[in-house]
Amino acid sequence: MSHLARRTGISDESPLFSNGFILRVTAVVAVLAMLTLAISIGGRWIGRHITLAGNTDNTATVTITIGRDTLNLSENVIRFPNQRRSGVSERADVYLTWPQLQGYTKEHRERFDDVSQSADLIFLQITQSTMSRDMSGRVELIYKHVMEGAAVPYGSGLTLHKLKAEAGYGGEVLLTAPRANEATYAVRCILPSLTVSQTSGDCQRDIKAGKDLSVLYRFSSRHLRDWDHIDAAIRRFVEARIVTRSATPR
Repeated sequence: MSHLARRTGISDESPLFSNGFILRVTAVVAVLAMLTLAISIGGRWIGRHITLAGNTDNTATVTITIGRDTLNLSENVIRFPNQRRSGVSERADVYLTWPQLQGYTKEHRERFDDVSQSADLIFLQITQSTMSRDMSGRVELIYKHVMEGAAVPYGSGLTLHKLKAEAGYGGEVLLTAPRANEATYAVRCILPSLTVSQTSGDCQRDIKAGKDLSVLYRFSSRHLRDWDHIDAAIRRFVEARIVTRSATPR
């Protein structure tokens, strides 16, 4: 035993740190480790949700009833978070990639996050119909009376008609195309003077679907050459998601 040990009565073999001190240090280290893990997980969660900016890649199905129609839609095709729930709703806002007709995915996230690439998206607004005719049905009933000037060929089978600004159609044109065994195709557009100015929604058209649905869809004028494919694809997309209810047994 050393001289210091003899004076203090403490053995040279006594530990430098007491068991209580070691336990307290261990507890502090454990707490810090847990906080670090929580911050790491929380940071990834927050970062992911900031990146998604309201989008989701969740493909779970929600069942939405609009008027007399019920649709099954996956969450990743629904634009707004507050609409991603089953139940009765006034409308469903949908966005889809073209030509894939897919909702938000990691593979195509740049189209949803980068405004400069949004021209490759199609936007749908599905509501209960408030008009007896869709856009094709309104050509003779309404649009024919607000056209001005001579109609001119536009390309891809379309004919361009200028619409009167004083009738509320400032800067808009109506593009039409005849179709066999179907009503005349019609779409309203604000055509940009430059191709680089084309946006994701400078053309719009509405069609009827289901029992009582109106489907207004918007797309970029750069895709006008595919007008017939887009129209058929949108109709198939909506009709395929309408729930068919069997008749109630008597």
